[in-house]
Amino acid sequence: MKFTLSWLKRHLDTDASVDDIAYALTDLGLEVEGIENPAERLADFTIGKVLSAEKHPDADKLKVCQVATKDGQIQIICGAPNAREGITVVIASPGTYVPGIDTTIGVGKIRGIESYGMMCSEREMELSDEHDGIIELASGEVGERFTDWLATNQPEKVDPVIEIAITPNRPDALGVHGIARDLAARGLGALKAVEVTPVPASFTSDLKVSIDDDTLDGCPVFYGRLIKGVKNGPSPAWLQQQLRAIGLRPISFLVDVTNWFTYDLNRPLHVFDADKVQGALRVHRAQGGETIMALDDKEYALQPGQMVISDDNGPESIAGVMGGAETGCTMDTVNVFVESAYWDPIQIAYTGRALKINSDARYRFERGVDPEFTPAGVEHAVRMIVDHAGGEASELIQAGQVPDTARAYKLDTDRCSSLVGMDIPADTQHATLTALGFRMEGDMAHVPSWRPDVQGEADLVEEVARVASLTKLKGVPMPRAQAGVPKPILTVSQSRQQAARRTAAALGYNECVTYSFVDRQAAELFGGGDDATMLENPISSEMSHMRPNLLPGLLRAVARNQARGFMDMALFEVGAGFHGGEPGEQHMLVSGVLIGKTGPKDVHGTSRAVDVYDAKADAEAVLAAIGAPAKVQILRGASAWWHPGRHGKICLGPKKVLGVFGELHPKVLREMDIKGAAVGFTIWPDEIPAPRKKSTARAPFVATDLQAVERDFAFVVDAEVEALTLVNAAAGADKALITDVRVFDEFIGGNLGEGKKSLAVTARLQPTDKTLKEADITDVSAKIVEKVTKATGGTLRG
Repeated sequence: MKFTLSWLKRHLDTDASVDDIAYALTDLGLEVEGIENPAERLADFTIGKVLSAEKHPDADKLKVCQVATKDGQIQIICGAPNAREGITVVIASPGTYVPGIDTTIGVGKIRGIESYGMMCSEREMELSDEHDGIIELASGEVGERFTDWLATNQPEKVDPVIEIAITPNRPDALGVHGIARDLAARGLGALKAVEVTPVPASFTSDLKVSIDDDTLDGCPVFYGRLIKGVKNGPSPAWLQQQLRAIGLRPISFLVDVTNWFTYDLNRPLHVFDADKVQGALRVHRAQGGETIMALDDKEYALQPGQMVISDDNGPESIAGVMGGAETGCTMDTVNVFVESAYWDPIQIAYTGRALKINSDARYRFERGVDPEFTPAGVEHAVRMIVDHAGGEASELIQAGQVPDTARAYKLDTDRCSSLVGMDIPADTQHATLTALGFRMEGDMAHVPSWRPDVQGEADLVEEVARVASLTKLKGVPMPRAQAGVPKPILTVSQSRQQAARRTAAALGYNECVTYSFVDRQAAELFGGGDDATMLENPISSEMSHMRPNLLPGLLRAVARNQARGFMDMALFEVGAGFHGGEPGEQHMLVSGVLIGKTGPKDVHGTSRAVDVYDAKADAEAVLAAIGAPAKVQILRGASAWWHPGRHGKICLGPKKVLGVFGELHPKVLREMDIKGAAVGFTIWPDEIPAPRKKSTARAPFVATDLQAVERDFAFVVDAEVEALTLVNAAAGADKALITDVRVFDEFIGGNLGEGKKSLAVTARLQPTDKTLKEADITDVSAKIVEKVTKATGGTLRG
């Protein structure tokens, strides 16, 4: 957003310097990106007077001039047609940089005659596009600085230009009046009221305007006035100068008016050549496929749903974005229709992006203009057009209604201290909001229609704080609330995730952070891939679904590393898996994958392929670190991506699954392009029962001085009986006394017979209150034999 100092002073009565204004703007949140001061680049130019001008002996179009300057009389060769004796000119002495021609003047010879400087035109000094001759001043003393003369006689030509950055939530600052309002609230001057005396209606317009019912959400209101008998032409010099200063090219008065109000009051307008409009104007949605030649001389094909303004001939304007060339104004325009409408910001943004049109109107409408100022915008433009270009105006034409943006929030003056740490008196806070345009009724602040960004009580505090200046904040150390160790702030789930990461890393795993999205094939392999977890707009075909498990991402990482020659890996990840597309349909997981060898090749033969027991040991270590009970059951029956005979579920009962470990199914590994076998584990940390007592301390270690006893048993069972069934039965014989049961031998064949096998287990008995006697051991042993016999149908081997 650019504006000149004199433009700002049209709205702000101030004597503040440019530097003070720039500092205040940045402090208010309107960051100054640059200040361009023409007086600085013209500081070396001075005024001189031509004493004589003789024809150059060797060039018909050149003159040898004797010029009085601050350095005395000098000779200058000049080719300007108006160079003559007696005129007052602007001199660039040797060593002066001329911005319009990007040259530093020096002493030189032109056709054999020396020249000691240059007499300048306005274009050479970047004051205007005028270059038909050198500048002729009506006054001025020899040797006077040209910038001093401009400051007195033509101050607009040395007017500083300020450029500020506008954040998307401050559309009100896209007009010079809005910027002046902020500065006035800061105390840098008084805000001038924006008032207009509407032009009386001289006739009734026969031009009708309508808005389709399905378009009212995008254009709730449309205003316009018809002006007849306008005389279009160049804009007044002050208007052209202000537009040029901010980088806009003056076109014609009717066009320049709309551009000027866009920047002056943040009110984009459009002017139709009324004689080119056929029938009525209709605001509606495009069907799709219609074309329009816009004012940028490019043809655009409209998409279904985009808002347009059409007449009987078809689309004449891309609503809120850019007008059409067919009904654009020219120097021959006599009758005009001035339009001011309010357009929905989101729909304008969609249209502008789809058509790839960047315009000042789109930039403002998609951020939000003042809807209540819509009718006043027409009156301002009509008044300026009639005052400068003549004509008679019709009555105000209206379609739709101005949307209601009224809202109010309570101003709690004590929150300023708690939210931003500034103690500002209550009456100062009320005065600040009033200066910013808020209407105060007691503690209720009614938000002005030009501030769509204010949406709550905290926003009121922000307004007060930024006007008071956040630079006044002082760092104050906060006292400790209470002595001692602060209360832990991590949840149980967060603590478990942290412990799982540390443990897995200590076991030698490398942590991966993979995408939460996988392709459909990988998702289907792990129980997902349905429509509920499919992304509506995936960034690639390989990320089309939410991951049901962490294993797909880890296996993809394994495949990429194997393709680069790394065959031995231990990877883990902590993250969420998704079983649905709605909030809450996710579960926290800890997964690890082992592949390759346990270590490098060694003369002692310590390197071996990883197996299911490595995965089991690592899963148990992670579970122990995150607080899982020591006594668990190992069951079969996990999901289909695990090897059917080489996996186990770690459970607290048949329905409470804490984790799964084992070898991954060969079919899954082939689909994921994995070379060789792979083992891994998946743990559900949130399934672990929470501790009954909240404590940061570890449970006390309980030691006993009583000797443990181990007894061995060998059972003959059917060959299909699983060792796990036997172990669980033996361990359940006396849960208080039996602390461990493990298999140490399996025998098949011999005299056992067909379809039989022998399983040998060791049961460890650990007393807690007294030493075991032989009778106690015999009693427990009998219970073990009874339980195993009942569970497996086997017999004790003799």
